[in-house]
Amino acid sequence: MSLPAFGSVTVHDQPLAGGVACESDWMERCAATGHPAAHLWQAPVGLVVPRRYALLPGWPAAREAAAGGLQVRSSGGGLVPQGPGVWNLSLVWPAPGSAPVDPSAVYRALCAELAAAFAQLGVVATPQPVTGSFCDGRFNLAVNGRKLVGTAQAWRRMAGRQVVLAHAVILVEAEPGLLTAQANAFEAALGSDTRYRAEALTSLAIEAADPQVAQRALDAIAARFAHVLTRSG
Repeated sequence: MSLPAFGSVTVHDQPLAGGVACESDWMERCAATGHPAAHLWQAPVGLVVPRRYALLPGWPAAREAAAGGLQVRSSGGGLVPQGPGVWNLSLVWPAPGSAPVDPSAVYRALCAELAAAFAQLGVVATPQPVTGSFCDGRFNLAVNGRKLVGTAQAWRRMAGRQVVLAHAVILVEAEPGLLTAQANAFEAALGSDTRYRAEALTSLAIEAADPQVAQRALDAIAARFAHVLTRSG
């Protein structure tokens, strides 16, 4: 399958404190208008966790000990650290017709477009699980076995429409060691035995050997999804 045509990719210059809530707003707007939308955004230092974490006995203590903001999402998966150098791509669109779409096809299309964007930076990324990475999944994008991108997907019926959200967390300039320490500290506070490995992660800055790769990366992503990049404060 092919992803829909997006009119533009909106880059949010300021970190979004409530990115999960913003995604819900973007899906509601898509349901109301029928128009696809694409957003690139960062969040302040913090964590996004699945709702099941809030049901664990150690949740109250971990929430108190968490460094930075803590957001709870309705989808599954694992925790995702956020902060400088971590970019989120959120794509929303109305599902075409009533025929069901294989979620794997959406993931494959998303990974293919991102991989093509990264190839313009000289980075070759392929879909695969990466043991020891946070929120590991079949449709990570990895470089030489190290996770560069995590992906997620959600479907909701709103205003009589089925709306799709495809999400990617892209490690652009983030430091793998800092992200891993942040994730491990939360798991420890939660009382969990889960631990992540810094060597399971990489970033575009590392793979492209360019510590200032962010703008080139955003331009390359926009070119794959919409060809137009707009700014939002």
